[in-house]
Amino acid sequence: MGLYLCVFDESGDEIEGVEVGSYADFGDFREAVTSLVEGGSLGGVCPVLTTHADSDGEWSSEEAKQLYSELTHIAEVFSKQPPVDFNVRWKLEAAKTFGLKPMNLGQCFFDVDGEELTERLKQLAEASMRSGMPIIFQ
Repeated sequence: MGLYLCVFDESGDEIEGVEVGSYADFGDFREAVTSLVEGGSLGGVCPVLTTHADSDGEWSSEEAKQLYSELTHIAEVFSKQPPVDFNVRWKLEAAKTFGLKPMNLGQCFFDVDGEELTERLKQLAEASMRSGMPIIFQ
């Protein structure tokens, strides 16, 4: 089962959405953030991202502002870390399909369309801030 994060407008039309991959993939991303960005202290630097349950709920448009800031910091830290091997089959297949050859850790985390996850999540946060609508976990 995959995790889909999205922002809908007031009429229920989707403004922006990110198909993250599996819940485990999102968990791997958040574990890397906790380890490398937060120094092992869950929620110490990126509380919006790392302490929210991934099973349901939402991030408010106010939380999206903090999330955007957190993701900017994460992207900076990850860009200075070496890449890691892909640990799941779909990532290997996506890398082949999209010609992905990560040069740093940030490029090892991508959505199902092969786009860097931190950038896609920042776009989602921007859509939430612009619209005033929450980011929904589906």
